[in-house]
Amino acid sequence: MVTYENLHDTLSFYSIDCRQSYYISSGKPIFNFPDAPFRMDYYALCVCIAGKVTIEIDNEKYHIGSNTFLIAAPSTIVRFVETSKDFKMKLLFFDKNFLLKNISNPFIIEKMNIFCKGSYSIATTCDKNASQLVTLLEYLEKKSKENGKFTEEIIRTIIFNLLLEVAEIINREQHIYPDQEDAKKDLYLRFNRLVQENIRQYRTVQLYADKLFVSSKYLIEVVKKASGKTPHQVIDEILLKEAYIMLGNSAITISEIAFELQFNSASAFGRFFKKHTSCSPSEYRNKENIQS
Repeated sequence: MVTYENLHDTLSFYSIDCRQSYYISSGKPIFNFPDAPFRMDYYALCVCIAGKVTIEIDNEKYHIGSNTFLIAAPSTIVRFVETSKDFKMKLLFFDKNFLLKNISNPFIIEKMNIFCKGSYSIATTCDKNASQLVTLLEYLEKKSKENGKFTEEIIRTIIFNLLLEVAEIINREQHIYPDQEDAKKDLYLRFNRLVQENIRQYRTVQLYADKLFVSSKYLIEVVKKASGKTPHQVIDEILLKEAYIMLGNSAITISEIAFELQFNSASAFGRFFKKHTSCSPSEYRNKENIQS
């Protein structure tokens, strides 16, 4: 089993040699998908325009049909389970550094409140909204084939417009972060980012609170209000993502994974994994046919 960890490797599965900081699909039918889950190191917006797809995201299964879109941030783990013969999607991949060139606020995307599930959102909308997203994606595809003096800036502007349209849809339908103060929202975003960057070394709430120069009590309050989860739950979710990725690499033993993730023993890692997935690491590997 192969785990695709970046945009280039993912697209190479389809014989697409993409070395730019963004990629826009044609919307043509796709008949083959990687069997393995892959962790994205880029942002993605996918809009289903025909047919159906069953997709697994961070180990949760979703059935997606027309007028449904997925918006996902880096670190999201995706696996295509099943697609109908008439399945079509328009999709955009882009690198955050490309989009944020000349922009000082590194959390501008997160502040749009488009990631309801931590690192992704799935939403079904009306024909009009879905058509608007597809129209912008088609315009983006057209502009990406040009080589003008301001082409890159135009592409950035279109991507921002897409994200804002997605934010309008999600915030209108799901009311994410109502009336939350900007300072508290920034703290939650910084906490989430710190955990993603340091999950293999640190798992205690107090340590992250210290790094953010706040009390653990205040951090718990802010994270709970922003996400509906405790900091411990956020840490465990991100740790579980790392576990899935590492278990997908057959060259690493379960004991080595336990060591890398700072567990005292393989048994302790096994108890953690089973608590959150209802199966042991070895059972997960057997189910996914991952031979170590």
